[in-house]
Amino acid sequence: MATRKPKTLFLPGAAGRAAFWKPAGLRAGVDGIFIAWPGLGHEPAQADVTGIDDLVLMVLARMTEPVNIVAQSMGGLVALKAALALPDRVARLVLCATSGGVPVSDLGGSDWRADYYAAFPQAGRWIGDAREDLSAVLPKIAAPTLLLWGDNDPISPVAVGQRLCALLPQATLHVITGADHDLALTHSDEVGALIGRHLHAP
Repeated sequence: MATRKPKTLFLPGAAGRAAFWKPAGLRAGVDGIFIAWPGLGHEPAQADVTGIDDLVLMVLARMTEPVNIVAQSMGGLVALKAALALPDRVARLVLCATSGGVPVSDLGGSDWRADYYAAFPQAGRWIGDAREDLSAVLPKIAAPTLLLWGDNDPISPVAVGQRLCALLPQATLHVITGADHDLALTHSDEVGALIGRHLHAP
């Protein structure tokens, strides 16, 4: 009897759109659940969502059985916190240009908040405070992890991916030449193929 493949949760960044991951997800050929973040980007707010930990609870509620998690930028912090909370429910991870889990500013990352609030003036201000250093506990995450970075990303430079690769025991870093923070959109075919290969690996 064939073993059922885990479903894949696709987590966007601070723009919050569930549709962000759909082009790469389609190319990856996986069974995906595309999550939106209430109160971020142009997504309508919810009274019970006022911080990162509320987003983590949203993801944990979907983890009734083992899943893969694919996460962009701030969504990477949510993914890592979810993996730490329920390690046995995470089969594989993909973290794309994430600015979560390590001190990005110390590694050359630029401050994105002013541009973000200019683009999304209705977004919850709490997202600007979503900085947490998980460096001490990241080595506990045993799930095979693919790190996808662009070499032209000012928000989360390659040094961040390199730091995560050193901290996560089963991580592999893949850097895409000429890509920036939105590489999952601008290079969706390449990103999707890499995700599919990682998630379908035996």
